[in-house]
Amino acid sequence: MKLRLIQHIRPSRGLLRAGRLSFPCAIGRTGIRKDKREGDGATPIGEYELRRVLYRADRLPAPETALELNPIGPRDGWCDAPGHADYNCQVQLPLNASAERLRRADPLYDIVVVLGYNDAPVINGMGSAIFMHVATPGFAPTAGCVALRREDLLTVLRMCGPGSRLRIG
Repeated sequence: MKLRLIQHIRPSRGLLRAGRLSFPCAIGRTGIRKDKREGDGATPIGEYELRRVLYRADRLPAPETALELNPIGPRDGWCDAPGHADYNCQVQLPLNASAERLRRADPLYDIVVVLGYNDAPVINGMGSAIFMHVATPGFAPTAGCVALRREDLLTVLRMCGPGSRLRIG
C-alpha cells in the first residue's frame, strides 16, 4: 500500500490518502520540510517505508495488519540525543541520554508506526522518532510525526503490509 500525505493550508494539518480513502491528520507544528533537523517541529518531506508497529497491549488488542507488531514495554523509549550511539533507535530506559518514553500516560502512543526516516544510515541531528501515531482530539500539531484518529490509523494499518510506504509532500 502506498500512502500519501498532503499538507493543507494550515501548516500543521494534512490529509492522508490511502487508496480511495482520505483521513485528516496532524503534522509537525512547522509544517513539512525537506531539510528536517532535530527539534525543528517539521514533518520530513520524502518517501518512507512503514517499518513496524508498536502498540500498548495493556490498552488494546494487537492491530490488524501484515506489518511486524511489537508490544510497548514499560521501559521502552526512543533516543533523541544527537551524538549518542543509539540516536534515533528504540532503547530501554533509563538511558544516559535524552530519550522519549514510548509508554505514555496519554493515548497518543497507544499505536506507533515506525517510519523509515533517518535510519539507513542514521545521521546525527537530522531528526528522530518520526512516527505515525494517534492524534489528539483536536489534531494538535506534532513535533514532526503524522497523527491520525485512532480508528483511522487502525483502518490504514489493515491495508498495510511489508513494503508499504508513506510519501510526504
